[in-house]
Amino acid sequence: MQTPIRIGTRESQLAVWQATQVKDLLEKEGIPSTLVYIRSEGDIDLKTPLYEMGVQGVFTRSLDSALLNHTIDIAVHSMKDVPTRLPLGLQQAAVLKRGPVHDLLVYKGSLDFLTQKNTTAHIATSSIRRKAQWLHKYPHHEIHNLRGNVNTRLKKLEEGSWNAAIFAQAGLERINLRPEKSILLDWMLPAPAQGAILVACREDDETTYAACQSFNDPETTLCTKIERDFLRTLLGGCSTPISALAEIEDGDIYFSGQLLSLDGREKVEIEKILPVEKAGGMGKDAAEELLEKGGKEIADNIRIMIPPVPAE
Repeated sequence: MQTPIRIGTRESQLAVWQATQVKDLLEKEGIPSTLVYIRSEGDIDLKTPLYEMGVQGVFTRSLDSALLNHTIDIAVHSMKDVPTRLPLGLQQAAVLKRGPVHDLLVYKGSLDFLTQKNTTAHIATSSIRRKAQWLHKYPHHEIHNLRGNVNTRLKKLEEGSWNAAIFAQAGLERINLRPEKSILLDWMLPAPAQGAILVACREDDETTYAACQSFNDPETTLCTKIERDFLRTLLGGCSTPISALAEIEDGDIYFSGQLLSLDGREKVEIEKILPVEKAGGMGKDAAEELLEKGGKEIADNIRIMIPPVPAE
């Protein structure tokens, strides 16, 4: 009898939903599996802003350790949380077909604060990227730190005095928690790999790697690689005001990337279009062009204010 593949997951409702998708996909191939619940540092400390925690890998380290210790066989992650270089001994086994990529604004009362220039609205998010983009568009608003899983953040918004909070569209819609009072922020460029789910396994585990190939989505794999190459070339960390989106349409890849200062006042952006077959180095090339266009000064200032996290 085949030994079940042990799927490591964080305990939040969204993380379990993601891991269950992988479990179902394995079962379609006749491969038995079981979920193993593991707590992450990012789930335990809900008060410290992410950038103060040395955010790179804060939601993935516990699962990575469990993989390397042979406690689990695969780890399922929100791909945007995964450092651009996996720890030594681990490999990317699959990337699932991507879900919605954008952010949502969940609000209370009315949306009048978006058009009233003399009103100081209070917006909650723990994301440096979202904060910078929001302040670039609404410099008179105030941003407040909001930590926790999706359910916790929705509850804090409901009980708090903020006007609104920003969430990933995929996170809310996957577990049917998108409130009626929410709007799509289609002007806000997402985090690299937002909406994608990554499955990791050990480099020496060929059997598990092979088992995951049936549900690896090549288009999502390519687009997220381009976005993460862009991120790694600019700064390398995932707690930065860096946004990127690569999409395939009619055989071409359309790429948009941004780098903002922490306060949102400065912004440099880039757009590129290339045929899919020539897009392998697109993320790195776009980042290098962005640095030449004025991004280097912004990136250098961010490095001073947010020291780089050691590679894992």
